[in-house]
Amino acid sequence: MAWRMTTSLASLTASERDVLDTIDQSAMLSQVELWAAINSGSGNLDGLARTATLLAEAFAALPGDVRLVDPAPVDAVRTDGSIDAIKRGQHLVVSVRPDAPLRLLLTGHMDTVFPVDTAFQTLTWLEPGVLNGPGVADMKGGIAVMLAALRAVETSPLAALIGYDVMINSDEEVGSGSSAALIAELARGKVAALTYEPALPDGTLAGERGGSGNFSVIVTGRSAHAGRNPQDGRNALVAAADLAVRLKALTRDGLSVNPAKIDGGSANNIVPDHAILRVNFRPQSLEMQAFADAELQRLCDVVAREHDVSLHRHGSFGRPPKPIDTGAHKLFGLVKACGAALGLEISWRGTGGVCDGNNIAACGIPVVDTMGVRGGAIHSTDEFLITDSLAERAQLSALTILRLAEKRGL
Repeated sequence: MAWRMTTSLASLTASERDVLDTIDQSAMLSQVELWAAINSGSGNLDGLARTATLLAEAFAALPGDVRLVDPAPVDAVRTDGSIDAIKRGQHLVVSVRPDAPLRLLLTGHMDTVFPVDTAFQTLTWLEPGVLNGPGVADMKGGIAVMLAALRAVETSPLAALIGYDVMINSDEEVGSGSSAALIAELARGKVAALTYEPALPDGTLAGERGGSGNFSVIVTGRSAHAGRNPQDGRNALVAAADLAVRLKALTRDGLSVNPAKIDGGSANNIVPDHAILRVNFRPQSLEMQAFADAELQRLCDVVAREHDVSLHRHGSFGRPPKPIDTGAHKLFGLVKACGAALGLEISWRGTGGVCDGNNIAACGIPVVDTMGVRGGAIHSTDEFLITDSLAERAQLSALTILRLAEKRGL
Protein backbone atom coordinates (compact mmCIF):
# COMPACT_ATOMS: atom_id res chain seq x y z
CA MET A 1 0.00 0.00 0.00
CA ALA A 2 1.38 3.40 -0.92
CA TRP A 3 2.47 5.70 1.93
CA ARG A 4 0.31 8.81 1.92
CA MET A 5 0.79 12.28 3.31
CA THR A 6 -1.15 12.95 6.48
CA THR A 7 -0.72 16.72 6.69
CA SER A 8 -2.77 19.32 4.85
CA LEU A 9 -0.52 20.55 2.07
CA ALA A 10 -2.44 23.35 0.45
CA SER A 11 0.56 24.59 -1.51
CA LEU A 12 0.71 21.36 -3.55
CA THR A 13 -1.22 21.13 -6.79
CA ALA A 14 -3.55 18.22 -7.40
CA SER A 15 -1.17 16.80 -10.02
CA GLU A 16 1.74 17.02 -7.57
CA ARG A 17 -0.28 15.18 -4.94
CA ASP A 18 -1.10 12.47 -7.45
CA VAL A 19 2.59 11.98 -8.21
CA LEU A 20 3.67 11.94 -4.57
CA ASP A 21 0.92 9.52 -3.60
CA THR A 22 2.50 6.84 -5.80
CA ILE A 23 5.48 6.54 -3.44
CA ASP A 24 5.35 3.27 -1.55
CA GLN A 25 7.34 3.30 1.66
CA SER A 26 7.00 -0.40 2.42
CA ALA A 27 8.43 -1.29 -1.00
CA MET A 28 11.34 1.07 -0.41
CA LEU A 29 12.09 -0.49 2.97
CA SER A 30 12.09 -3.95 1.41
CA GLN A 31 14.66 -2.76 -1.12
CA VAL A 32 16.89 -1.37 1.62
CA GLU A 33 16.69 -4.62 3.56
CA LEU A 34 17.58 -6.63 0.45
CA TRP A 35 20.49 -4.40 -0.60
CA ALA A 36 21.92 -3.88 2.89
CA ALA A 37 21.99 -7.64 3.51
CA ILE A 38 24.83 -7.86 0.96
CA ASN A 39 28.27 -6.77 2.07
CA SER A 40 29.39 -4.27 -0.54
CA GLY A 41 32.52 -2.86 1.02
CA SER A 42 34.66 -0.94 -1.45
CA GLY A 43 37.12 -3.83 -1.67
CA ASN A 44 34.56 -6.65 -1.86
CA LEU A 45 34.33 -7.13 -5.62
CA ASP A 46 31.97 -10.09 -5.37
CA GLY A 47 29.58 -8.21 -3.10
CA LEU A 48 29.73 -5.13 -5.30
CA ALA A 49 28.96 -7.25 -8.38
CA ARG A 50 25.92 -8.78 -6.67
CA THR A 51 24.74 -5.35 -5.56
CA ALA A 52 25.26 -3.85 -9.02
CA THR A 53 23.17 -6.62 -10.56
CA LEU A 54 20.31 -6.03 -8.12
CA LEU A 55 20.45 -2.29 -8.66
CA ALA A 56 20.46 -2.70 -12.44
CA GLU A 57 17.34 -4.85 -12.16
CA ALA A 58 15.64 -2.28 -9.92
CA PHE A 59 16.52 0.73 -12.08
CA ALA A 60 15.29 -1.09 -15.19
CA ALA A 61 11.85 0.10 -14.04
CA LEU A 62 12.82 3.50 -15.47
CA PRO A 63 12.31 4.17 -19.21
CA GLY A 64 15.96 4.44 -20.12
CA ASP A 65 19.21 2.70 -20.90
CA VAL A 66 20.77 0.79 -17.98
CA ARG A 67 24.41 -0.23 -18.21
CA LEU A 68 27.37 -1.20 -16.05
CA VAL A 69 30.54 0.77 -16.72
CA ASP A 70 34.00 -0.64 -16.05
CA PRO A 71 36.08 1.31 -13.51
CA ALA A 72 38.91 3.54 -14.67
CA PRO A 73 42.42 2.41 -13.65
CA VAL A 74 43.47 3.36 -10.12
CA ASP A 75 46.80 2.79 -8.42
CA ALA A 76 48.22 3.07 -4.92
CA VAL A 77 51.59 3.11 -3.19
CA ARG A 78 52.29 -0.11 -1.31
CA THR A 79 54.34 -0.20 1.88
CA ASP A 80 57.46 -1.21 -0.07
CA GLY A 81 57.15 1.83 -2.33
CA SER A 82 55.88 -0.02 -5.38
CA ILE A 83 52.85 1.37 -7.21
CA ASP A 84 50.23 -1.23 -7.98
CA ALA A 85 46.83 -1.22 -9.65
CA ILE A 86 43.77 -1.48 -7.42
CA LYS A 87 40.69 -3.37 -8.54
CA ARG A 88 37.35 -1.60 -8.24
CA GLY A 89 33.81 -2.66 -9.03
CA GLN A 90 31.68 -1.60 -11.97
CA HIS A 91 29.56 1.55 -11.83
CA LEU A 92 25.85 1.69 -12.69
CA VAL A 93 24.71 4.32 -15.20
CA VAL A 94 21.11 4.94 -16.25
CA SER A 95 20.30 7.42 -19.03
CA VAL A 96 16.73 8.63 -19.59
CA ARG A 97 15.63 11.02 -22.35
CA PRO A 98 19.08 12.43 -23.22
CA ASP A 99 17.53 14.89 -25.67
CA ALA A 100 15.04 16.41 -23.19
CA PRO A 101 15.19 20.20 -22.70
CA LEU A 102 15.98 19.89 -18.97
CA ARG A 103 18.90 17.62 -18.00
CA LEU A 104 19.65 16.52 -14.44
CA LEU A 105 22.25 14.32 -12.76
CA LEU A 106 21.45 12.06 -9.79
CA THR A 107 24.26 10.20 -8.05
CA GLY A 108 24.77 7.69 -5.29
CA HIS A 109 27.17 4.95 -4.28
CA MET A 110 26.73 1.24 -3.72
CA ASP A 111 29.88 0.71 -1.67
CA THR A 112 30.13 0.87 2.10
CA VAL A 113 33.07 1.24 4.48
CA PHE A 114 32.56 -2.23 5.96
CA PRO A 115 35.05 -4.91 4.80
CA VAL A 116 33.97 -8.39 3.81
CA ASP A 117 35.16 -9.87 7.11
CA THR A 118 33.43 -7.35 9.37
CA ALA A 119 31.26 -8.67 12.19
CA PHE A 120 28.70 -6.00 11.28
CA GLN A 121 26.65 -7.90 8.68
CA THR A 122 23.06 -8.00 9.96
CA LEU A 123 20.07 -5.71 10.29
CA THR A 124 18.53 -4.98 13.68
CA TRP A 125 15.48 -2.97 14.69
CA LEU A 126 16.67 -0.66 17.47
CA GLU A 127 13.09 0.48 18.03
CA PRO A 128 10.03 0.79 15.82
CA GLY A 129 11.03 2.92 12.83
CA VAL A 130 14.78 2.86 13.49
CA LEU A 131 16.79 0.25 11.58
CA ASN A 132 20.44 -0.49 12.34
CA GLY A 133 22.63 -2.10 9.70
CA PRO A 134 25.61 -1.67 7.36
CA GLY A 135 24.88 0.94 4.73
CA VAL A 136 21.19 1.40 5.60
CA ALA A 137 21.67 5.17 5.67
CA ASP A 138 24.92 5.51 3.73
CA MET A 139 23.56 4.83 1.27
CA LYS A 140 21.32 1.90 0.45
CA GLY A 141 18.47 4.00 1.86
CA GLY A 142 19.51 6.94 -0.31
CA ILE A 143 19.47 4.80 -3.43
CA ALA A 144 15.93 3.65 -2.60
CA VAL A 145 14.91 7.31 -2.18
CA MET A 146 16.41 8.22 -5.55
CA LEU A 147 14.69 5.40 -7.40
CA ALA A 148 11.30 5.97 -5.76
CA ALA A 149 11.45 9.68 -6.58
CA LEU A 150 12.26 9.02 -10.24
CA ARG A 151 9.56 6.39 -10.57
CA ALA A 152 7.07 8.86 -9.13
CA VAL A 153 8.20 11.62 -11.50
CA GLU A 154 7.68 9.25 -14.43
CA THR A 155 3.94 9.23 -13.64
CA SER A 156 3.72 12.99 -14.29
CA PRO A 157 3.05 14.63 -17.67
CA LEU A 158 6.08 16.81 -16.89
CA ALA A 159 8.33 13.78 -17.24
CA ALA A 160 8.55 14.33 -20.98
CA LEU A 161 10.47 17.56 -20.30
CA ILE A 162 13.04 15.94 -18.02
CA GLY A 163 16.13 14.02 -19.06
CA TYR A 164 18.46 12.63 -16.46
CA ASP A 165 21.48 10.47 -15.90
CA VAL A 166 21.83 8.31 -12.80
CA MET A 167 25.30 7.26 -11.67
CA ILE A 168 25.81 4.86 -8.75
CA ASN A 169 29.51 4.22 -8.27
CA SER A 170 31.36 1.48 -6.46
CA ASP A 171 34.19 3.51 -4.93
CA GLU A 172 32.81 6.67 -3.33
CA GLU A 173 33.93 5.63 0.13
CA VAL A 174 37.54 5.39 -1.07
CA GLY A 175 37.63 8.66 -2.98
CA SER A 176 35.92 7.86 -6.33
CA GLY A 177 39.24 7.50 -8.09
CA SER A 178 37.85 5.04 -10.63
CA SER A 179 34.66 7.04 -11.22
CA ALA A 180 35.77 10.68 -11.07
CA ALA A 181 36.09 10.97 -14.85
CA LEU A 182 32.68 9.34 -15.28
CA ILE A 183 31.13 11.86 -12.89
CA ALA A 184 32.67 14.73 -14.82
CA GLU A 185 31.45 13.30 -18.12
CA LEU A 186 27.88 12.86 -16.87
CA ALA A 187 27.81 16.29 -15.22
CA ARG A 188 28.41 18.01 -18.55
CA GLY A 189 25.38 19.99 -19.72
CA LYS A 190 23.28 19.39 -16.60
CA VAL A 191 21.15 22.12 -15.04
CA ALA A 192 21.45 20.72 -11.52
CA ALA A 193 22.43 17.61 -9.59
CA LEU A 194 21.10 15.72 -6.59
CA THR A 195 23.26 13.32 -4.59
CA TYR A 196 21.85 10.93 -2.02
CA GLU A 197 24.18 11.04 0.97
CA PRO A 198 22.17 10.87 4.21
CA ALA A 199 20.87 13.98 5.91
CA LEU A 200 21.31 14.36 9.66
CA PRO A 201 18.68 12.75 11.91
CA ASP A 202 16.80 16.06 12.17
CA GLY A 203 16.86 16.49 8.38
CA THR A 204 19.62 19.10 8.19
CA LEU A 205 21.47 19.04 4.87
CA ALA A 206 25.16 19.58 4.18
CA GLY A 207 25.96 22.95 2.64
CA GLU A 208 29.49 23.98 1.76
CA ARG A 209 32.17 21.33 2.06
CA GLY A 210 35.91 21.54 2.32
CA GLY A 211 38.08 19.59 -0.06
CA SER A 212 40.38 16.65 0.53
CA GLY A 213 43.72 15.55 -0.85
CA ASN A 214 45.53 12.32 -0.04
CA PHE A 215 49.23 11.91 -0.75
CA SER A 216 51.92 9.30 -0.24
CA VAL A 217 55.46 10.67 -0.27
CA ILE A 218 58.07 7.99 -1.02
CA VAL A 219 61.43 8.77 0.60
CA THR A 220 64.54 6.97 -0.63
CA GLY A 221 67.76 7.32 1.36
CA ARG A 222 70.89 5.20 1.69
CA SER A 223 71.42 2.30 4.05
CA ALA A 224 74.51 1.92 6.22
CA HIS A 225 75.64 0.15 9.38
CA ALA A 226 74.30 2.08 12.37
CA GLY A 227 77.47 1.46 14.38
CA ARG A 228 80.34 1.12 11.89
CA ASN A 229 79.59 3.89 9.36
CA PRO A 230 76.31 5.68 10.09
CA GLN A 231 77.68 8.86 8.50
CA ASP A 232 77.49 7.14 5.12
CA GLY A 233 73.77 6.50 5.49
CA ARG A 234 70.87 8.76 4.63
CA ASN A 235 68.00 8.11 7.02
CA ALA A 236 64.73 8.00 5.07
CA LEU A 237 62.68 7.57 8.25
CA VAL A 238 64.06 10.75 9.82
CA ALA A 239 63.49 12.64 6.56
CA ALA A 240 59.87 11.45 6.45
CA ALA A 241 59.36 12.47 10.08
CA ASP A 242 60.87 15.91 9.38
CA LEU A 243 58.52 16.35 6.43
CA ALA A 244 55.56 15.30 8.57
CA VAL A 245 56.36 17.96 11.18
CA ARG A 246 56.85 20.65 8.54
CA LEU A 247 53.58 19.76 6.82
CA LYS A 248 51.66 19.77 10.09
CA ALA A 249 52.88 23.31 10.69
CA LEU A 250 50.97 24.41 7.57
CA THR A 251 47.68 23.98 9.46
CA ARG A 252 45.83 27.30 9.70
CA ASP A 253 42.39 28.81 9.23
CA GLY A 254 41.04 27.23 6.07
CA LEU A 255 43.49 24.34 5.98
CA SER A 256 43.90 21.23 8.10
CA VAL A 257 46.90 18.96 7.53
CA ASN A 258 47.02 15.46 9.00
CA PRO A 259 50.24 13.45 8.63
CA ALA A 260 48.67 10.07 9.30
CA LYS A 261 51.23 7.30 8.95
CA ILE A 262 54.86 6.49 8.14
CA ASP A 263 55.63 3.13 6.59
CA GLY A 264 59.20 1.87 6.40
CA GLY A 265 62.22 1.63 8.64
CA SER A 266 64.58 -1.29 9.20
CA ALA A 267 66.45 -3.18 11.91
CA ASN A 268 67.95 -1.17 14.77
CA ASN A 269 71.49 -1.62 13.45
CA ILE A 270 70.72 -0.37 9.94
CA VAL A 271 70.20 3.21 8.78
CA PRO A 272 66.81 2.92 7.03
CA ASP A 273 66.83 3.79 3.35
CA HIS A 274 63.09 3.64 2.75
CA ALA A 275 59.98 5.33 4.19
CA ILE A 276 56.57 6.47 3.00
CA LEU A 277 54.67 9.35 4.58
CA ARG A 278 50.88 9.29 4.23
CA VAL A 279 49.24 12.70 4.63
CA ASN A 280 45.77 14.19 4.20
CA PHE A 281 44.99 17.84 3.43
CA ARG A 282 41.58 19.48 4.05
CA PRO A 283 41.45 22.87 2.26
CA GLN A 284 38.35 25.00 2.64
CA SER A 285 38.84 26.91 -0.63
CA LEU A 286 40.47 26.48 -4.00
CA GLU A 287 42.98 29.16 -3.03
CA MET A 288 43.95 27.18 0.07
CA GLN A 289 44.16 24.01 -2.02
CA ALA A 290 46.61 25.71 -4.38
CA PHE A 291 48.63 26.92 -1.38
CA ALA A 292 48.76 23.41 0.12
CA ASP A 293 49.80 21.88 -3.19
CA ALA A 294 52.61 24.38 -3.68
CA GLU A 295 53.81 24.04 -0.09
CA LEU A 296 53.84 20.26 -0.29
CA GLN A 297 56.16 20.44 -3.29
CA ARG A 298 58.33 23.15 -1.71
CA LEU A 299 58.77 21.22 1.52
CA CYS A 300 59.52 18.01 -0.36
CA ASP A 301 62.32 19.87 -2.15
CA VAL A 302 63.63 21.33 1.14
CA VAL A 303 63.66 17.97 2.93
CA ALA A 304 65.26 16.22 -0.04
CA ARG A 305 68.05 18.80 -0.10
CA GLU A 306 68.66 19.00 3.66
CA HIS A 307 68.62 15.21 4.21
CA ASP A 308 70.29 14.30 0.91
CA VAL A 309 67.43 11.91 0.02
CA SER A 310 65.07 11.66 -2.93
CA LEU A 311 61.33 12.19 -2.56
CA HIS A 312 58.50 11.20 -4.89
CA ARG A 313 54.96 12.43 -4.21
CA HIS A 314 51.99 10.36 -5.29
CA GLY A 315 48.35 11.40 -4.97
CA SER A 316 46.07 14.34 -5.63
CA PHE A 317 43.32 16.56 -4.34
CA GLY A 318 40.59 14.14 -5.40
CA ARG A 319 37.82 16.14 -3.72
CA PRO A 320 37.94 19.87 -4.54
CA PRO A 321 36.30 22.28 -2.06
CA LYS A 322 32.58 22.82 -2.60
CA PRO A 323 31.45 26.38 -1.90
CA ILE A 324 27.84 27.54 -2.00
CA ASP A 325 27.80 29.70 -5.10
CA THR A 326 24.84 31.46 -6.67
CA GLY A 327 23.58 28.39 -8.51
CA ALA A 328 23.87 26.16 -5.45
CA HIS A 329 22.09 28.76 -3.33
CA LYS A 330 19.18 28.80 -5.80
CA LEU A 331 18.98 25.00 -5.75
CA PHE A 332 19.03 24.92 -1.95
CA GLY A 333 16.29 27.54 -1.98
CA LEU A 334 14.15 25.38 -4.25
CA VAL A 335 14.66 22.32 -2.03
CA LYS A 336 13.75 24.42 1.01
CA ALA A 337 10.56 25.66 -0.67
CA CYS A 338 9.62 22.11 -1.67
CA GLY A 339 10.22 21.00 1.90
CA ALA A 340 7.92 23.74 3.17
CA ALA A 341 5.22 22.56 0.77
CA LEU A 342 5.54 19.11 2.35
CA GLY A 343 5.50 20.40 5.91
CA LEU A 344 9.27 19.92 6.33
CA GLU A 345 11.69 22.50 7.66
CA ILE A 346 14.82 22.27 5.54
CA SER A 347 18.08 23.85 6.68
CA TRP A 348 21.72 23.26 5.88
CA ARG A 349 25.15 23.87 7.34
CA GLY A 350 28.77 23.48 6.32
CA THR A 351 30.66 20.28 6.96
CA GLY A 352 34.23 19.06 6.84
CA GLY A 353 33.20 15.81 5.19
CA VAL A 354 33.57 15.20 1.47
CA CYS A 355 31.62 13.25 -1.14
CA ASP A 356 30.88 13.12 -4.86
CA GLY A 357 29.06 16.43 -4.45
CA ASN A 358 32.52 18.03 -4.29
CA ASN A 359 33.39 16.60 -7.70
CA ILE A 360 30.08 17.65 -9.23
CA ALA A 361 30.36 21.21 -7.92
CA ALA A 362 33.87 21.41 -9.37
CA CYS A 363 32.25 20.89 -12.79
CA GLY A 364 30.21 24.07 -12.25
CA ILE A 365 26.93 22.22 -11.63
CA PRO A 366 24.71 23.27 -8.69
CA VAL A 367 24.29 20.29 -6.38
CA VAL A 368 22.53 19.37 -3.14
CA ASP A 369 24.33 16.28 -1.95
CA THR A 370 22.39 15.14 1.11
CA MET A 371 19.03 14.29 -0.45
CA GLY A 372 19.05 10.82 1.09
CA VAL A 373 17.39 9.46 4.20
CA ARG A 374 17.53 10.83 7.69
CA GLY A 375 19.92 8.71 9.70
CA GLY A 376 23.14 8.76 11.66
CA ALA A 377 26.23 7.11 13.13
CA ILE A 378 27.35 6.31 9.60
CA HIS A 379 30.69 4.50 9.14
CA SER A 380 30.15 2.74 12.46
CA THR A 381 28.37 -0.34 13.77
CA ASP A 382 25.75 2.01 15.21
CA GLU A 383 24.64 3.23 11.77
CA PHE A 384 20.88 3.72 11.66
CA LEU A 385 18.08 4.68 9.27
CA ILE A 386 14.90 6.46 10.34
CA THR A 387 12.53 4.53 8.11
CA ASP A 388 9.76 7.16 7.94
CA SER A 389 12.24 9.33 6.07
CA LEU A 390 12.24 6.97 3.07
CA ALA A 391 8.93 8.24 1.71
CA GLU A 392 9.47 11.71 3.16
CA ARG A 393 12.73 12.21 1.29
CA ALA A 394 11.48 10.55 -1.89
CA GLN A 395 8.64 13.06 -1.91
CA LEU A 396 11.10 15.90 -1.39
CA SER A 397 13.20 14.77 -4.36
CA ALA A 398 10.23 14.13 -6.61
CA LEU A 399 8.72 17.53 -5.89
CA THR A 400 12.09 19.24 -6.43
CA ILE A 401 12.45 17.57 -9.84
CA LEU A 402 8.88 18.43 -10.85
CA ARG A 403 9.32 22.07 -9.93
CA LEU A 404 12.63 22.24 -11.77
CA ALA A 405 10.68 21.05 -14.80
CA GLU A 406 7.92 23.60 -14.26
CA LYS A 407 10.50 26.40 -13.99
CA ARG A 408 12.57 24.95 -16.86
CA GLY A 409 15.55 25.06 -14.53
CA LEU A 410 16.80 27.28 -11.74
